[in-house]
Amino acid sequence: MQNNRDDLITGYMNYIGETEAPATFHRWSCLTILGAWLGRRYHFRLGHFSISSNLYVMLMGGAGSRKSTAIKIAAGLLRKAGYDRIAAERTTKEKFLMDLAGEGLETGSTDIWEQNLFGGEGSAAEILVAADEFNTFVGNGNIEFLSLLGVLWDYSGQFSDRKKNSKSLIITDPTVSILAGNTATGFSLAFPAEAIGQGIFSRLILIHGEKTDKRITFPEAPSDKTEKLLVDLFHAVRQVASGVAVLDPTARNMLDAIYKSHGGLSDVRFESYTNRRFTHLIKLCLICSASALRNEITESDVLYANTLLTHAEHSMPKALGEFGKARNSDVAHKVIQVLENSYTPVTLKVLWQAVHNDLEDISALKDMISNLVIAEKIISTKAGFLAKRRILEEESSEFVDFSLLSDQERKYIA
Repeated sequence: MQNNRDDLITGYMNYIGETEAPATFHRWSCLTILGAWLGRRYHFRLGHFSISSNLYVMLMGGAGSRKSTAIKIAAGLLRKAGYDRIAAERTTKEKFLMDLAGEGLETGSTDIWEQNLFGGEGSAAEILVAADEFNTFVGNGNIEFLSLLGVLWDYSGQFSDRKKNSKSLIITDPTVSILAGNTATGFSLAFPAEAIGQGIFSRLILIHGEKTDKRITFPEAPSDKTEKLLVDLFHAVRQVASGVAVLDPTARNMLDAIYKSHGGLSDVRFESYTNRRFTHLIKLCLICSASALRNEITESDVLYANTLLTHAEHSMPKALGEFGKARNSDVAHKVIQVLENSYTPVTLKVLWQAVHNDLEDISALKDMISNLVIAEKIISTKAGFLAKRRILEEESSEFVDFSLLSDQERKYIA
C-alpha cells in the first residue's frame, strides 16, 4: 500500500493490517467514523449554510465480501476512543428519534463537558448508525424512516417531531452518520424503485467491494500499543480540528475548478446524487484535513478527497446492480455477478444453469446477453463471456491521483 499521506487514515489502514475484507471497505469505514467523531465541531461555511463532516456510507457487496468485518472493526475502535452515541442495530423511527434526542440512549457519560460534546440539552445531538445489515435497522420499504434519514443528513436548527397523544421531541442540530452494509438484492428491498432521485438516495455514497481471494485462517490482532496510538490520534484530531475550517487559496481555486468542470455520473440513476456531489466533496475535505491534524483545507486534502470520491463513483452503478432498471433486471444482475466471480470466460451453458429458474427459456437468456454486450456491460469471446473491468491506474488527472490508494483499490473497478 502507498503511504503518501502521514495521517490518521493511513494509520488506520496500517492498524487494519491483512484482512479478507476489501481495502476500500476499511478506508470508507474509517472516513465515516472520523466524520462521526468530528460531528459539528469542525465545519465549513458555504454561503448561508454550514457543512458538517457526517457521511451516509453503504458498503455494497455480495455475501462473504466481509462488509460486517469492516463495520464492526471501525465501530469498535470508535467506542474505545470514547464515542458511545451509536444507534441500536434494530429500531423504529420513533425510537431512533428518542435516541438522537438523548432520551433513550445510554451513553455511560456522567461528565458534563462530555455530555455537551455528544449531545444534550441545548447542544448538537449526534448519533452513528453502524448497521452491517441495513435492512435490519431500517426495515424493508420503510419510506417514512428513509425520508427522515434523508432530511437529517444536513439539517440545522431545531428539529421537532410532534405526535398526537405523545410527548413532542425537539432536537437541536441533529447530526446523523451512517455506516451500513447491504447487497444489491437487499438494497432493492429497502429502497423502492421510486426512491431514485429523492431524499436519502442522493445522500448515500455507495461503496462497492468485491470478495477478495485472501484466506486468513488466524488473523493477527493489533497490539495494545498500536491501538492506543490510534485512539490517541482520534483525540488529537478533536483538539486541532474545531470551529470553521480555513480554506487556503490554492484549495479554493481547485474546488472551484472541480465544481465547474465535473460532468456528473453517466448513469441517470445518480442524477440526484450528482446535484449533491460538491457537498459530499466538502465533507470529505473536512475529514481529510482533520485526519492530517489541521483545521485548514489544503490542496492536498482536496486532491485526496476528490480521488476518494471519484474512485467510489466509478463503481457506484455496479454497487447498485440493476436496481431501478428494466424488467428482468434482477436476472441480468445475476448474470453479471456470475461473470464477475470468474476471471476466465463463462460459457452460455454455465450461465443458463445459474438462471434457468428465472427465465422461460434459453432464448431469453441469449437476448439478455446480447443486450448486455451491446451496452458494453460484458465482453463476448470465443470461449464464452467475461465481465467488463476497468483499471484506473492510468486515469489520474490534475484533480485525481489514484496512487494515493492501495493496489487492491485501484484494481478491476468497473
